[in-house]
Amino acid sequence: MAGNLTRDEARERARLLKVDSYVVELDLTEGEERFESITTVRFTSAQAGASTFIDLAGAHVRRATLNGVALDIDDYDLERGRLPVPGLAEDNVLRVDADCTYMRTGEGLHRFVDPVDQKVYLHTQFETADAHRMFACFDQPDLKATFEFSVLAPADWEVVSNSAADENELLDEHRGRHGTLQAARRWHFPTTKVMSTYITALVAGPYHKVTSEHDGIPLGIYCRASLAEHLDADNIFEVTRQGFDFFHRVFDFRYPFGKYDQLFVPEFNAGAMENAGCVTFVEDYIFRSRVTDAAVERRAETILHEMAHMWFGDLVTMRWWDDLWLNESFATYTSVLALAEATRWGQGSWTTFANSEKAWAYRQDQLPSTHPIAADMVDMEAVAVNFDGITYAKGASVLKQLVAYVGLDNFLAGVRDYFKEHAWGNTTLADLLSALERTSGRDLSSWSKEWLETSWVNTLRPSFDLDGEGRFTRFEVLQEAPADYPTLRTHRLAVGLYSVVDGVLTRTRRVELDISGARTAVADLVGEAQPDLVLINDDDLTYAKIRLDERSLATLVNGGIAKFGESLPRALCWAAAWDMTRDAEMAARDYIKLVIANIHSVADISVVQTVLRQVKLTAQQFAAPSYQAEGQAELAAALHRLIAGAEPGSDHQLAYVNALAGVAVSAGDLAYVKGVLDGSAVPAGLVVDADLRWTLTHALVTGGIYGQAEIDAELARDATATGERSAARCRAAVPTAEAKAAAWEKIIGGELSGAVLRSTVAGFADPHHVDLLRPYQERFFAEIGRVWKTWTPDTAQTFAVACFPGLLIEQEVVDRTERYLVAQQPPHGLRRLLLEGSDGISRALRAQARDASA
Repeated sequence: MAGNLTRDEARERARLLKVDSYVVELDLTEGEERFESITTVRFTSAQAGASTFIDLAGAHVRRATLNGVALDIDDYDLERGRLPVPGLAEDNVLRVDADCTYMRTGEGLHRFVDPVDQKVYLHTQFETADAHRMFACFDQPDLKATFEFSVLAPADWEVVSNSAADENELLDEHRGRHGTLQAARRWHFPTTKVMSTYITALVAGPYHKVTSEHDGIPLGIYCRASLAEHLDADNIFEVTRQGFDFFHRVFDFRYPFGKYDQLFVPEFNAGAMENAGCVTFVEDYIFRSRVTDAAVERRAETILHEMAHMWFGDLVTMRWWDDLWLNESFATYTSVLALAEATRWGQGSWTTFANSEKAWAYRQDQLPSTHPIAADMVDMEAVAVNFDGITYAKGASVLKQLVAYVGLDNFLAGVRDYFKEHAWGNTTLADLLSALERTSGRDLSSWSKEWLETSWVNTLRPSFDLDGEGRFTRFEVLQEAPADYPTLRTHRLAVGLYSVVDGVLTRTRRVELDISGARTAVADLVGEAQPDLVLINDDDLTYAKIRLDERSLATLVNGGIAKFGESLPRALCWAAAWDMTRDAEMAARDYIKLVIANIHSVADISVVQTVLRQVKLTAQQFAAPSYQAEGQAELAAALHRLIAGAEPGSDHQLAYVNALAGVAVSAGDLAYVKGVLDGSAVPAGLVVDADLRWTLTHALVTGGIYGQAEIDAELARDATATGERSAARCRAAVPTAEAKAAAWEKIIGGELSGAVLRSTVAGFADPHHVDLLRPYQERFFAEIGRVWKTWTPDTAQTFAVACFPGLLIEQEVVDRTERYLVAQQPPHGLRRLLLEGSDGISRALRAQARDASA
């Protein structure tokens, strides 16, 4: 990582400096590799004569002056991205004139050429610390300032930044520094509110634009011109308006950044980014093909997540990245709250949260890299790998638990006080807890120690005795924690009793209580008849893995999970079964059979798709090797039946077809897939559009039915950016040694854009052809050190995660990883990712052993 700023360096620079303003002038009219960037920054120093440095990555510095005196630009450290600034006065004006580099990795100022019309599109992505790839700055969150941008761009471009442009001047005969004569426009964006460098933004190109207004806030939606026909602006505006109304009501603090633009940009390397007033999204959220409602719900949650950041993150910002979770967990929790309270998805949003976000959190929290929610981030390299399931989903789950503990009204009152007290400033965890303590009347110090400052997830089990009539004479909730992470927490939870009533598994009793320690008696359940199912953590109030007693598990396996009348308890039971499978407490084949027998009953499409992804992983990696082929065949056969019985044109039908493509290995299954693709066997109501065609094509490529000629033909049919990425994935998935070798050379060459790299490694690491990957185990370990040192953080992480030999589920790979760690002593971030990959193999080995014993 360029610079790799440490926390200690950031603290010292924040002690020394107070930054007032930036004026940034950019010329985007010349060259495909570089652009002109001139920065003037005004700041004060607490110590006259002191020295500091300003961040600027990958640039050619032409000149730099401090208070009118030239600096020695030979001192610019290109490798570390730092320009020394010695001899500070009390008041300072620093001017840096440089040529900066366009990026293709999604970091900094990213440049993309649309293959449809050859038009150029730019966008920025600065989190965590990549603003200094576009302009010289003190790139850390607690050195806030105002920003004024001036941009020279081709005449036919739209240019968008944090504030609304107040000048847009056409220059008919602009002559650049290199003598090029062309039409251009000069855009000026007036001074912003005070903000951190990482939420500044610039998006430029011939974007298609749709505008509206709500509650006095100008709204804009942007996408590439070639995607304009697919932009469903009405739906996006609807969710946006619902979000503003909700957040204005519960935060009692009006949106502070003037206009609100949402821009769907090409080759984005995240889901979205909360730039103040200029939010960027991955353009996969422009649905060019039919998607299920789960995808539309996910987009709505993302829109609301980024909107919540306007207050929590942009208005009030963490002091340092230790408190990254304050940004992400809060935005995740409040976005689901808004989705549940203000949109058509209603309370079912919490079902989606339980089945997807919390599953992510539980998985992340059980890795060897687990860390407290309030993490210890010593430098930017550590931060870069910390955008994980703990920071987002565990933190949000714990906030949901805190709301149950203090009450929603008290929680929101504390948040309102927090915004009013700290607006435009930087905070730490203590500031938020202090506000919540005042409004709730609860001392949260012990809660913070238990939940925010410790790692791992507890497991909760019911324990009870019965009398001769089947009534509870004792009922306790047992809490477990592993020896390495022994914390037993205080949980606010509910215990639900469910029995089949008129064919429906119905809740007959609910008891809500606080539990703590290893055993907590639930006196209110003594004397109750044992139901068909006992659900610990009913309503999903706390963050914990739950286990089912023998009778409850039998109820599920014997069709009871299909009899639930409500979606949330069903989702919690699916999650419990999945946890037990991952933890080798339930045989993989039993989980597969549970899914096959009961998936038809699930109405919630987000749960359907989550369970189908999990059962595919189970069949391919958790099942005993001797059962894997049989398990996939049973799953494929079930999917055929589900497709045949699905409502024509429904979300379920589409989800089942997509799932079948992922497990189609037999000649019969592949023939069916081919029939869907060529039109000879399309299920009634199914639209075989561009994205589904690529899904089916990929299945036929991995099955050895299609090859390069068919991939090229499909790309000719879909000559778009999405088509190029899909073709790259398919080429890398061709099941021959030659195709894998070609893909590997492209991957390690380091010349692919970030988006194409992600597609290529996804095709390369194909679970259907593990033996073809065997030669690349040693090649991975030979290359990873170089890649980590020389590639950008995002691309290096992509390689480290996706090319790790995690599909070779063998103890030798675990041992090989350990040997590498001992011999090479890699940096913290890389060590973490390698340990996570190795742990995935160990978990799969345990699951396979459990399945074999069944």
